[in-house]
Amino acid sequence: MTDDKSHVNQETPTALFLDGEEMASCRKDAELGDPDSQFLLGFHYLYEDDAGAAAWFHKAAEQGNADAQLQLGHMYQDGLGVPKNHAEAAEWFKKAAEQGIDLAQFMLGLMYLRGDGTTQDATEAALWLRKAAEQGDAGSQWRLGEMYQDGHGVPKDDVESATWFRKAAEQGNAHAQLQLGWMYFYGQGVPQLDKEAATWFRKSAEQGDAIAQAILGWMYKEGRGFLKDYVEAAAWLHKAAENGDPGAQVELGLLYRRGAGVSKNESDAAAWFRKAAEQGHAEAQYYLGSMFSRGLGGLPKDQAEAAFWYRKAAEQEHAYAEFALGLMYESGSDVPQDKAEAIKWFRRAAEHGEEMADEKLQAMEE
Repeated sequence: MTDDKSHVNQETPTALFLDGEEMASCRKDAELGDPDSQFLLGFHYLYEDDAGAAAWFHKAAEQGNADAQLQLGHMYQDGLGVPKNHAEAAEWFKKAAEQGIDLAQFMLGLMYLRGDGTTQDATEAALWLRKAAEQGDAGSQWRLGEMYQDGHGVPKDDVESATWFRKAAEQGNAHAQLQLGWMYFYGQGVPQLDKEAATWFRKSAEQGDAIAQAILGWMYKEGRGFLKDYVEAAAWLHKAAENGDPGAQVELGLLYRRGAGVSKNESDAAAWFRKAAEQGHAEAQYYLGSMFSRGLGGLPKDQAEAAFWYRKAAEQEHAYAEFALGLMYESGSDVPQDKAEAIKWFRRAAEHGEEMADEKLQAMEE
């Protein structure tokens, strides 16, 4: 699920199905300067000779063939049959875009958005993306929705953002389905409706979007937009976790610890916490530290390893981890006993809302 588009046109030209006699006729017309034949011949070579394809696309593009200009832009962008040159790609995309080719307008809009082969210019990006979006290009509609959401190149406008997300979402764009779900979830530009949010999250999740799968699982777990259903929650969280979403890995680990929607299994819980912890998820790092501290989930009881993971979480301002690290420095449990260091971590935990840290500080500072 990406907004990158193949350098091969989505509609396969007739040239790929020409027999030998028809191909000879196409070549003859191309050599006589017919731009449509030159484009078809270029497309034929695209599957066997990128340099040959680029040469024929170039001939057709110079005569104003918009499809050839689009394909030549992709070839310069990807370095296929020609040296990679994003400025040259942008020039050819612009020629095709000016002739109304929606995919060229989309590509040119992205290049202005990123400053890729052009000067970065969000206003110009929005102009070209709008042209493509108004022709029904779902990727452009999604991008334009994001720009209205962020106020980037256009005035910030949640209603307009939701309008463009909806257009793209209704065409099956998974990114837009996810974004429209969030807008219903938070009531931004649309009414706050959990059921509507869940509908769009599900559409995106069914296309494999890990974030949508994770939030859908969470909604089933919390009973938001659905009746509470831990089995369904676990199923969606598992999909998201397998797709690498660290938040889903933590939530799934918690379900395994509780035996909610899945058989209780501390080892599986520890395995999912570790996956998320290794991605830098602070809560997972805290839980993993806690399991090492107590020797749960098939992990050895290892205070040094516990301290390692507590520290990683504490460095991300996780209050429970800060408090746990303070306790270790207070007692000298596999770290040097250090009252000043203990006070430092208790103070940080207290600042982040851990009430027991306040009590510890009062006792230590008396």
